[in-house]
Amino acid sequence: MSLDERRLERFARHIVLPEIGGAGQVALAEKHLVLVGLGGIGSPALQYLAAAGIGRLTLVDDDKVDASNLQRQTLYNERDIGYGKATCAKRWVKLFDPVLEVEISDRRIDADNVDALVEGADLVMDGTDNFATRLSVSDACVKAGVPLLSAAVGRFQGQVGAFAGHLPDQSCYRCFVGDAFDAEDCDTCAEDGMLGAMAGWVATFAAMQAVRTLLVGVSAFGRSDWGKVYLLDGLNPGLRAFSIAKDPACNGCS
Repeated sequence: MSLDERRLERFARHIVLPEIGGAGQVALAEKHLVLVGLGGIGSPALQYLAAAGIGRLTLVDDDKVDASNLQRQTLYNERDIGYGKATCAKRWVKLFDPVLEVEISDRRIDADNVDALVEGADLVMDGTDNFATRLSVSDACVKAGVPLLSAAVGRFQGQVGAFAGHLPDQSCYRCFVGDAFDAEDCDTCAEDGMLGAMAGWVATFAAMQAVRTLLVGVSAFGRSDWGKVYLLDGLNPGLRAFSIAKDPACNGCS
């Protein structure tokens, strides 16, 4: 695939970076990313994923836009209230960059549809807000041989981790959290609160990690941080990381 004159102009600031270059930009245009969850993380992340020129995007969310979302879900505006997030997100992407291929799913993820959603993707990014969905997506990624980038945020803290549990020596998301959270109940931002800018910080960091992952073996920026989780602290600003070892007894990847 080559970039025409208009695409070269659009992505000029990427292409002049030696760590990305023309080869990296062409590679991004050929990638397929599945974004699960279009809320506090998925909404701002999508803006930068689309801006990076990732050629094919599958957007997954069964929720509708609510007025309380607008404080942190920067993709939407008041005219979107009451409409499906997946539909609104697709409209935004097509207005922003009509060249990008966009597919949506506005069904709730379950055992019947999750495998088809992740099949054939180059990367799945999960920004959902319940462990049952996260673990279901993780298990499907392991089964399909697709890497997973998991991002979460609450109050003033966030985490972004990259997992490739389908590889022999790499952990999956279930290795990280275990089976105890395989349920719908979890804390929500409605109960605990959420600083909008904190969601944006986690989302943009996750988007950068997605680009890094998609460029593995293509450009100098590419790197697979498999099994590494980054913790972002917004209350006492800082960033630290730790690694998750593969659990030999994991029900998802072992």
